[in-house]
Amino acid sequence: MERLSRTQGKRCQTMPELPDIAIYLEALQRTVVGQRLQAVRLFNPFLLRSADPPLGDVLQREVLGLRRLGKRIVFVMEADLFMVLHLMIAGRLRWKKLGAKPPGKVGLAAFDFAPGTLLLTEASSKKRASLHLVRGEVALADHDPGGLEVVHSALADFRSVLLAENHTLKRALTDPRLFSGIGNAYSDEILHRAELSPIKWTQRLTDDEIARLHKATVETLDLWTQRLRDEVGNGFPDKVTAFREGMAVHGRYRQPCPRCASPVQRIRRADNELNYCATCQTQGKLLADRGLSRLLKGDWPKTLEAFEKLKRTRRDPGSG
Repeated sequence: MERLSRTQGKRCQTMPELPDIAIYLEALQRTVVGQRLQAVRLFNPFLLRSADPPLGDVLQREVLGLRRLGKRIVFVMEADLFMVLHLMIAGRLRWKKLGAKPPGKVGLAAFDFAPGTLLLTEASSKKRASLHLVRGEVALADHDPGGLEVVHSALADFRSVLLAENHTLKRALTDPRLFSGIGNAYSDEILHRAELSPIKWTQRLTDDEIARLHKATVETLDLWTQRLRDEVGNGFPDKVTAFREGMAVHGRYRQPCPRCASPVQRIRRADNELNYCATCQTQGKLLADRGLSRLLKGDWPKTLEAFEKLKRTRRDPGSG
């Protein structure tokens, strides 16, 4: 979903990540697996990104199962066919009564089954969600980014992937070719749990830090998958958002860190926001926000203490 942050003054859009996709898959398992796809209604022709095989080939085919490829949802159909759905940033799924139409201009498609209709919406002017129809495992493999499934990984495999290239930790965790299903939100939570800076270079990590990061990644993804599962119960997820109560730092700019009570910091770039605790993760150092640091230049505070002093000075210019 989208959230308008009071502190940002702008609208943030967040892509469904591994815990969200996992819960979607569990709900779809209850609703569409074993059912025949009666009809596909496209409300935006740009959603369908493939032409061969044609979409008509999946009509009246049974859904045999479901898979996840990174952040993609795969419908396993009869006749060795696969529907690959990528929700991107603003795509969401809804389960409604048979024949339901999507609200307003956000509707992209409707998939009709005997028990009900699966609606695909995208609340964004930039229609980025995509649907591919492919035949055979070889063609399906082309849609797999190839990232490691961390939750079921051994530490040695995690270490090998992490150190294969030298990136910042934030970039490494969110690279779908390296790690599967992790995006902007849960990478913030993982790094906070591991007490590691988002800009630390992967090849400068100690063995203890790598082990801590692996543990934090598994625990964070498991924790939030279970929380979302408990929230949805036997229903269908209708509040898919990366801004959730109980998160430590993501989307919590200026709110107290749950570990040390220091104000959560942020770096904003385009539509993304990186959140972190300077006390827990960067030894009190503030990471430069590109826009603000250019504006303030030499006056950009280097530490959390200096930043708080600057804020006090701005509120009360005479306090010097």
